[in-house]
Amino acid sequence: MNFHMHEAFEILERTPETLECFLSGLSEGWLHGNEGEGTWNTLEVVEHLVEAEKHNWIPRIASILAEGENNPFPVFDRYAHLKDTSERTVEEALSEFRAIRMANISKLRAVVNPHDLEKTGMHPEFGVVKLRELLSAWVVHDFTHMVQMVRVMAERYRADVGPWSAYLGILKRS
Repeated sequence: MNFHMHEAFEILERTPETLECFLSGLSEGWLHGNEGEGTWNTLEVVEHLVEAEKHNWIPRIASILAEGENNPFPVFDRYAHLKDTSERTVEEALSEFRAIRMANISKLRAVVNPHDLEKTGMHPEFGVVKLRELLSAWVVHDFTHMVQMVRVMAERYRADVGPWSAYLGILKRS
């Protein structure tokens, strides 16, 4: 296994600053473009990350530590951020993301010990999962959405790059 807590913290702690540096101050066109109907724009991805910080990772970690496999995890609505129609700036969303993420990391450091990593919980869809797997998924979730944001932003210039699209892997659709 490749998972190490200190390495997970390296990524989880850096994500807010990485996103702030990359997204703050960008024009609306970069933040509101998407890949077509039913896809998320960059701001919606940030709002999804905020929802995950509030309702996904820490509640599920707490469930593993307190309940084990006795009760399924609280259900996480991956689309909850789309129900809130209030518009806010990306800077406001990123600020909330940073605050919640840092608080969550503090909670994580306080409650999780290395001997807890093999403890299990009950995921409503996947069944029995380990704490180590949940923490690994949290890190890869960050990576997934960083890649998604960059891909969505690149899509904006798909028609503008002309023949160079043959060399721009990010524009290749699978």
